[in-house]
Amino acid sequence: MQRKMVLSKGILFSNTNNMSKPKILISHNNFQQAIIGQLMKMFDVQIINKPMIEITKQDLLDNIFGKFGLLFSGTNTTIDEQVIEAAGPSLRVISTTSMGYESIDTNALKKRGIVLCNSTHATTDRVAELTVGLLIASARNFLNASQQMKSGKLPRLPGMGLTNSVVGIIGCGNIGIAVAKMLSGFKLNGLLYTSRKPKPEMECLGGQLVSTDDLVGRSDYIILAAVLVPETMYIINKDRLALMKPNAVIINVGRGKLINQDDLVDALRAKRIRGAGLDVMTPEPLPLDHPLLTMENVVHANPLKTLGNTTKKNSVLTVSPINHFVTDRSYVPLSPTSYINKIIITV
Repeated sequence: MQRKMVLSKGILFSNTNNMSKPKILISHNNFQQAIIGQLMKMFDVQIINKPMIEITKQDLLDNIFGKFGLLFSGTNTTIDEQVIEAAGPSLRVISTTSMGYESIDTNALKKRGIVLCNSTHATTDRVAELTVGLLIASARNFLNASQQMKSGKLPRLPGMGLTNSVVGIIGCGNIGIAVAKMLSGFKLNGLLYTSRKPKPEMECLGGQLVSTDDLVGRSDYIILAAVLVPETMYIINKDRLALMKPNAVIINVGRGKLINQDDLVDALRAKRIRGAGLDVMTPEPLPLDHPLLTMENVVHANPLKTLGNTTKKNSVLTVSPINHFVTDRSYVPLSPTSYINKIIITV
């Protein structure tokens, strides 16, 4: 029987005659049809009929019972002990498209032997492209210039280019490396990065591994692409903002809490730095009266950056952790402690 999507009580779900298929819950309706189609080949799929930014914990509580797996993205809600308890014993795997997983209680998963996967490679190129676009828009003040021209005025804030500039990348994982590769065509004067260990991919591009303080002090453009862990929370604060050049521009595509937003607002108001390009904020979306939404030297990007057009390759990457869990039983932990800090499976 041909599968089709139907709407019932706010839930999108798939009709199928094969009731033996494992049940998968998709946490919002922003996932592309290519991804859903891949999952429907193996699973009975149910989709919460809300966009990612509107999903609440209650939506998960109302729909997760009896599910074998959960495909999840976003940071506006959490998967905690209560959500996992509500799922019942059938829940075996959770897959997230986010590069970070701070909104998921990994200890609760370990206790129940539930595997947590991520598929960040599926969105790496899209996030990297947005990062470079946000960087150029912020550097050249494109949006402010456009608004001024549309109102019959000449732009007040002169932009600066990337040529002969120093770019620093804080958090050099898949996205950081992809951004560096895209920037290799620009005539940079220096490429700095932070990481726990040297990255050969960055060294090949002329990148220099430095401390965070050194990076923020030497860079004209500072790109945040780190995951949010206790060590990186508020890694950009008033002390590090004070180290920056007056022409520095901050680009954040990692997590909102990588930056102390109050300190950032103060620095922008006092013109201690030139500007910021923000793809992530705290909270998301920001209240309409938040200072960051009114500043001419701040550019905001779409928080749904990972949910654009999906290629066949990327749709396979997104769903393969869950599919592989079903077909390869070696993914099943022998005991709740067998994964410890290796619970994340990256494809």
